[in-house]
Amino acid sequence: MWLSSTAQDALRAVLHIADQADNRLVRVDEIAVALDCPRNYLSKTLHALTRAGVLRSERGPKGGFQLATPPESLPIALIVAPFEPVSDRRCLFGRPECGGRNPCAAHHRWSGVASGVTDFFSGTMVSDLRKKKPAPRRKAALKKS
Repeated sequence: MWLSSTAQDALRAVLHIADQADNRLVRVDEIAVALDCPRNYLSKTLHALTRAGVLRSERGPKGGFQLATPPESLPIALIVAPFEPVSDRRCLFGRPECGGRNPCAAHHRWSGVASGVTDFFSGTMVSDLRKKKPAPRRKAALKKS
């Protein structure tokens, strides 16, 4: 399953907001610059996330967006759901009637993969994807000859 560009941008925006110190309010303009994304398009995406309960928003000169839930308890499935519902029932061929009683040619092989994708989205929290600081490089010990 591949995500639509809107779902990808929503995920990237939420990760950007999550990486801000003290869950501060982040303005749309700042996020748009960081993601290299059109402001108006991103604004609509962020408002959809607010309606879905992923974000909180405040209007005004000091307004912006912040996470509505701590990143440790925010599954990425909730972020992409308004744009790309994640479901292990999605048929690989797009047949709405595909299932155990009426399987498509790929159903039995695909159902395990689809289930794994659903588990990934529901079991991966925003905190799992936040920027990690790389471990410091260790200098190779010099051998004395």
